[in-house]
Amino acid sequence: LNPKVSAFQRRFVGEVRRCEEMEKTFTFLQQELRGAGRVLEPCPENPRAPLAREALRVQEQSEQLAQELREVSRNRASLRGRLRELRQYLHVLREGQRFTSLPAPLGSPPRPRALSEREPVLDPSLHQHLDRKINFVAGVIHPWRVNAFERLLWRACRGYLVASFVEMPEPMEDPATGESITWVIFLISYWGEQIGQKIRKISDCFHCHMYPYPESEASRADTMSGLHNQIQDLSVVLEETEQYLAQVLDKVVLALPTWRVQVQKMKAIYLILNQCSFDVTEKCLIAEVWCPVRDLTQVQDALRQGSYKSGSSVECFVQRIPTSESPPTLIRTNKFTAGFQSIVDAYGVASYQEVNPAPYAIITFPFIFAIMFGDVGHGLLMFLFALWMVLYENSPSLRQASNEIWLTFFEGRYLILLMGAFSIYTGFIYNECFSKATVIFPSAWSVATMANHSSWSSAYLATHPSLTLDPNVTGVFQGPYPFGIDPIWSLATNHLNFLNSFKMKMSVVLGIVHMGFGVLLGVFNHVHFQQRHRLVLELLPEMVFLLALFGYLVFLIFYKWVKFSAADSLVAPSILIHFIDMFLFTSNAGNLPLYRGQVPVQTMLVVLALASVPVLLLGTPLYLCCRQRAPRTGRPAPATTEEQEPLLEGQEAGSSVNATKEDVESGGHGPDAKHSDFAEIFMHQAIHTIEYCLGCVSNTASYLRLWALSLAHAQLSEVLWTMVMRNGFVRLNYVGGVVLVPVFAAFAVLTVAILLVMEGLSAFLHALRLHWVEFQNKFYVGAGYKLCPFAFAPNTWE
Repeated sequence: LNPKVSAFQRRFVGEVRRCEEMEKTFTFLQQELRGAGRVLEPCPENPRAPLAREALRVQEQSEQLAQELREVSRNRASLRGRLRELRQYLHVLREGQRFTSLPAPLGSPPRPRALSEREPVLDPSLHQHLDRKINFVAGVIHPWRVNAFERLLWRACRGYLVASFVEMPEPMEDPATGESITWVIFLISYWGEQIGQKIRKISDCFHCHMYPYPESEASRADTMSGLHNQIQDLSVVLEETEQYLAQVLDKVVLALPTWRVQVQKMKAIYLILNQCSFDVTEKCLIAEVWCPVRDLTQVQDALRQGSYKSGSSVECFVQRIPTSESPPTLIRTNKFTAGFQSIVDAYGVASYQEVNPAPYAIITFPFIFAIMFGDVGHGLLMFLFALWMVLYENSPSLRQASNEIWLTFFEGRYLILLMGAFSIYTGFIYNECFSKATVIFPSAWSVATMANHSSWSSAYLATHPSLTLDPNVTGVFQGPYPFGIDPIWSLATNHLNFLNSFKMKMSVVLGIVHMGFGVLLGVFNHVHFQQRHRLVLELLPEMVFLLALFGYLVFLIFYKWVKFSAADSLVAPSILIHFIDMFLFTSNAGNLPLYRGQVPVQTMLVVLALASVPVLLLGTPLYLCCRQRAPRTGRPAPATTEEQEPLLEGQEAGSSVNATKEDVESGGHGPDAKHSDFAEIFMHQAIHTIEYCLGCVSNTASYLRLWALSLAHAQLSEVLWTMVMRNGFVRLNYVGGVVLVPVFAAFAVLTVAILLVMEGLSAFLHALRLHWVEFQNKFYVGAGYKLCPFAFAPNTWE
């Protein structure tokens, strides 16, 4: 309510900054925990936002812990650095002993006088040849710099030195990078003060750590003894420091999750309060929100409790404001309906109070999927997989998985459950289980009767590999199969011809019923939005056009199924030719009529369908034009009520983010009385009419994908069985049993990968398209926007 006020001038800027300062402190504490290898667990409870006094206490305690951590970490780093230096110095003295004093064992022969690189520098037997005092420079250097350091020393000092390099026995930490490396100890002996200065300068340039090297062996022993004592003392102090640091970190681990959630909630509340405006007295806040009518009592109770707990003398209250702004859409879902609602919302969020297709999709979506995926075995596997997810839906390992594909399956577990259950049902209808037919009831066709009461002689059987059962022979055909497809069709050579005819007609029937149901759902929109003229001028011609043409096609399919049996199927006429002749206003003498007076009836239906097109095209525009002219002819104009005033000052009536006022009032189904241009109204209705009339043809053909994908699924199952699984049954002895193990493994993997995953995804996408394009466009616009209420988001702080 205060968009003109900058973010830095709003009332609760100071409180927001305080929350951000505390979040910075929490970030430092989190980094210290990570540095110590601690994992911060999520908050086990859901604490409330703290009051002002509690927030000050949280800020004080968090800053105190942060200060303690800084001091302890600084002391620990200092102790570690000092301990590292002492250990390096000790290693330098130990390794230097090898170069400067190697006492000869007792009774050994005297050393030869020839000088060698391996002779000790301070050997007492060589002192008579040394006229000058020998000095030393000792220290450690990074191993990567040893070669360059040695070359520069040789060139700068012209060889007047003896340099010895040896690796340190144990690796130590590099203070610059924090990595553990094996340092190199060097001991340089030289003559002359100028060369010593050069060596020290070069060592400084190479960032060497130099240490004093005592000349006498006794002083070196005393220094090493002192280093041992200092290292022991520092180790004790460092251990105590580590223990104290662990105690401070334990306090952080216990308190930080709760503090973090509390400060997040407090900051979110202050950000919302910054969007409110003050009244004239600047003593109370004013906020305007969208709220479901059902939840108004809960809002009032919450405000009353907040006033009581805060000790305010003025009680908070809620007042409903009349507005013409397009309200958001709130559709309440549960864990079962959420998956189906997300399918609809992916197409578009429903306009305010528009018919929601999701409840109907709970049945139609799995059923249309199952028509394309009909197989008892595959449906059972899918059902069991979804049932496992449903039974263990509260398991943290399933809910908190990081795989995005797995989370998609898990969110749609109830949808997959219904798809599997419906696929089992359609699999029984098709009589297919892993492409094999099951004999639940005895077949209605009798081969034995045909052999006993026909002219099948031995010579006839020898010359005819394919035999035809004649239903006119008594006892060969005993009537329809009780449930689904007769299993004998799986043995027939014309199996595909029979199934293609059945599934194609079934797809057309289900598609027209589905589209007709979508058109009828528009009744609820027209009645709810008080547009009863659209029932007569739009809904009625749409239903007449759909039923006169394609509804009549459904009638022909059922009439042919009922009238013609297997006995007289050879003389049954073609429905497709009748349907083509219907549009051409002709009759075909070679295609017998289904009933008497078929041609006049078909002619009347086509004329009725064509007559509904002008009504659909001109009815609504003419009606709206007459309504606009009604006030000029003396009819009183509708009075503007208080409920049509805008919610905010300066906002035009009917303005909305995602929808116009016409969409709100009519559910998005065409223009209403606010249009002043007749051409615009007519153009809108012409587009709607052309889209509907052409869509009835194209959408009906689009439902043939049910037949195509069902046929593809059945054929893939049969190919997989024939080419893989049947090879394990070729031999019936023990060899076949051994071969059956890897063959079944390959069959199982290919079934899951190809038929369940790939074919299931394909059928899912086609069912999704049939709902979005063929079903929902008959009544659903989806031009609304979701209600996004204020809520404390899940813990996503890093």
